Amino acid sequence: MERPCTAGTVLVLISTVCSLQCVNLLAQPVHVLYPDRPETRSSTHTLSRGTGKPYGTASPINGDVTGRLFDSGQSREGAPLPWRYNIIATVFWIGEPASELNPISNVKSAWDADWVAHYGGEDDPLIRLNFTPLSFVPKLNPFYVALPYNDVDEDHTKPDAATIIPWFNIAFVRDGESVCKGRWVAIRHGKRICYAQWEDVGPYETDHWQYVFGNERPHPNPNHDAGIDVSPAVRDYLGFSGMDACDWRFVNAWEVPTGPWAIYGNDNTVAHLRGQLRVPKLHSRGIGTELKAVKTN
Repeated sequence: MERPCTAGTVLVLISTVCSLQCVNLLAQPVHVLYPDRPETRSSTHTLSRGTGKPYGTASPINGDVTGRLFDSGQSREGAPLPWRYNIIATVFWIGEPASELNPISNVKSAWDADWVAHYGGEDDPLIRLNFTPLSFVPKLNPFYVALPYNDVDEDHTKPDAATIIPWFNIAFVRDGESVCKGRWVAIRHGKRICYAQWEDVGPYETDHWQYVFGNERPHPNPNHDAGIDVSPAVRDYLGFSGMDACDWRFVNAWEVPTGPWAIYGNDNTVAHLRGQLRVPKLHSRGIGTELKAVKTN
């Protein structure tokens, strides 16, 4: 015998449907500060099924990762930003004089003719305090790197830069102004990840875009085929001992977490972004090192 559909039954059904809809809404991701950003994902443990080839073998992290691709992330235009695995890194610094292994001094960069003056002095690699030179507070971000590609040649943007650089269309301002300068990079060594800005060109080459943005390995060079130069701050944070192997990839500014790389610098886009959002900056004693002068060997 069929039961009559009473008003009470209808109310119960309506209440149940509304409850299910509420649960579904609560289960959706909520983005308060960045409503158009994709979901934040782990940059070290999530596997990527995207296209592209791995850059050799990554340094083992909690097991063998040979032949595997980590989450590559994406630029805001959807272009893949893959990890470059097992790349030799060398240390350089603002104000470094020319030498046998460093044929060009670092008094100026590829994009800044007054690099030392804008930084505030030489970025002394030996006497340091909390990842900065002991003698002064840097006016630029002490976490910086060099990669072997320059998008500017003789004060003009290279014609092929628009098709080579994934973020070119959203970053281009005017002819001759680099869209690579200041771009954020994640560098991984062992279980630590450091973040730095791309501020110079090298080592050794200025147009190896097939490595920087493509699938090639760094070309042979006297520094064990090094493919990235890192600043003393990056060296100290990652615990490099001379030339060392690392993994690196490009990241968006909103992917950069709180850390010592988000404190200093007139050119520091992350520090400026958090200042606009009124997010408190990291204090010195929260950096993770003691407030004392450190002389590295």
